[in-house]
Amino acid sequence: MPIIQFHLLEGRTVEQKRLLARRICDTVCEVLEVAPQSVRILINEMKKEEYSVAGITAADGGLGNRQVPNATNIPQDQSDD
Repeated sequence: MPIIQFHLLEGRTVEQKRLLARRICDTVCEVLEVAPQSVRILINEMKKEEYSVAGITAADGGLGNRQVPNATNIPQDQSDD
C-alpha cells in the first residue's frame, strides 16, 4: 500500500488538491502497478509562518523559489540571551 505525503503552504484550492491527488494516484498506479484503492495520499497544509528558508518564514518572504537575502541582510536577534 503506497502512502504519499505532501506538505504544502496554505492557499491551494480544494480543486487543486483534488487534481493533485488524482494525478499522483494515476502515476503511482501506473509505475507501481497497484490498484487505486491501495493508494493513500496525505496532504498537510502549513501556515506561511510555519515554514522557513534560511531562517526567514514564508510569511516574511523566505520562499525556496525566490531569492533569499544573504547572511548580511538577514535581521539579527537583538536579545542578549
